[in-house]
Amino acid sequence: MSETVDVAAVRAANRSYYEAFEARDLDAMSDVWHHDDAVVCTHPGWKTLHGWGAVAGSWFALFGGPQQLQFILTDERVHLSHDVAWVTVDENLISDQVGATVAAVNVFRRIDGRWRMVLHHGSPVAPTAQD
Repeated sequence: MSETVDVAAVRAANRSYYEAFEARDLDAMSDVWHHDDAVVCTHPGWKTLHGWGAVAGSWFALFGGPQQLQFILTDERVHLSHDVAWVTVDENLISDQVGATVAAVNVFRRIDGRWRMVLHHGSPVAPTAQD
């Protein structure tokens, strides 16, 4: 496959992650992730979660909470190396209660021909003097 096709497929997988998050759709989120003990997720302010069971539990907790988030993604960049891809992106969060920016790295692996998320790390961006 050409690199252009792979980049488009990774962008689509990344978009599916954020669509599942905004919709609070556990099935769609589950479909984005690879299901094994090697997956890793660090939500802003959380300890790092290891393994699909812990990661899935975090989505259940987040989606069951009161806060609904909308994402405006900026500075999205896709990087490829064989069957691994990583996306760096700024998540500009909007909700009734909060507005913030999170710098995120999402790592995908091509598994059985499909790009599946194996790592998400989100870190809040500190406000600047201009903010």
